Amino acid sequence: MKKVLIITYYWPPAGGPGVQRWLKFSKYLPEYGVEPMIYKPKNPSYPTLDHTLTREVPYDLNIVQKSIFEPYSLAQMLSKKDTKTLSKGIIKSQEKQSKLQELMLYIRGNFFIPDARKFWIRPSVKVLSKLIAEQDIDCIITTGPPHSLHLIGKGLKEKFPNCQWIADFRDPWTTIGYHNELKLTEKSAQKHRDLEEEILKKADEILVTSFETKAEFKTKTKQPIHLITNGYDESDPVESELDENFTLAHIGSLMRKRNPEILWQALFELVQEVDHFKSFFELRLVGNVSEQIIESIHAHGLKDYLNLAGYVDHQTALNFQHSSQILLLIEIDAEETRGIIPGKVFEYLRTGRPILAIGPEHWDVEQIIEKTQTGHCFNYTDKANLKAMIHSCFKAFLNGKLKVNPKDISQYSRQKLTERLSKIILD
Repeated sequence: MKKVLIITYYWPPAGGPGVQRWLKFSKYLPEYGVEPMIYKPKNPSYPTLDHTLTREVPYDLNIVQKSIFEPYSLAQMLSKKDTKTLSKGIIKSQEKQSKLQELMLYIRGNFFIPDARKFWIRPSVKVLSKLIAEQDIDCIITTGPPHSLHLIGKGLKEKFPNCQWIADFRDPWTTIGYHNELKLTEKSAQKHRDLEEEILKKADEILVTSFETKAEFKTKTKQPIHLITNGYDESDPVESELDENFTLAHIGSLMRKRNPEILWQALFELVQEVDHFKSFFELRLVGNVSEQIIESIHAHGLKDYLNLAGYVDHQTALNFQHSSQILLLIEIDAEETRGIIPGKVFEYLRTGRPILAIGPEHWDVEQIIEKTQTGHCFNYTDKANLKAMIHSCFKAFLNGKLKVNPKDISQYSRQKLTERLSKIILD
């Protein structure tokens, strides 16, 4: 079996899709002749926790840990609430930021390049250099964000030039939506671009999770780029029954810019115009939701129909997905978000429930939903068709016929995706 060292920041008990990607790969890689070894921080500062994921860590998986210095622990001395919010990626609009929040963003963007985990780079290169030599490891995988982990890979590649290095980009680097909100100076912005270019040119193989990111990176490097999306795991148990109400549910974080006012408008009009709609309708938001989103929903007259479930563990999230009548997928209306494919979309595919997606034009998600025949995708100006689609679904719901029949979704199973990854490692 070929040994591969996977360098990751997020690992159980951390919550979120970034954890599940390499947890699932590690689970299935041995079936394809690859022996994974995990390197992770010993004392991380995770913004969300999900202890149910620890049950999925293979009992015989070799896990190496190294302490990390977390600047967020110092920032909490100034404001625990603001620090926790920032670490979750929740950035308030410019007009609502306090002076302290503005300062924290400026420091985060300009003093911690590429990110606040930069202090883990040098000690990790030192400890892993010894490990690679002792364990005869010939493949390294770094996964970001945080993109500072790719600098660990770069340092190891310089010491072991014959060692294969695969850099996995779960999200883009300099083109991700929040990058421009970090109050970067031109010098800092250029440093980010330089580091990104260096990683893309020095890694032996690049992994990306979306079509758009693959196209972007093709303009920046001649190295091989492989698209391996996130996926769903058939072995994940589900314990739920379909809701009796006409529930439209969004599973996952809803930040302030993910605010589809056309949806709230369409729903309010349906409440007013369609018989029995208000008797069955429920808008369920599962996960962290910004205050601006809640205020917008209230302003559109939907307060009485809103159910805020809050952050839940992965198992509970799966149950909500399978019990909801319609699953919402919402992305920021911006060109730079066209390549964002939320991990939950693949778990949505498995449910057999209709997906209602709202996002930017030419969004990568659109072609996945269309090819699998699992729902409909709308842009932020298409209220008429969005409203008609929800009305049609409501009629089907009343007749007990609201469902979809997914086509060719097995390509997104965790096992199929791991098989593709193994071929990159072994070739």
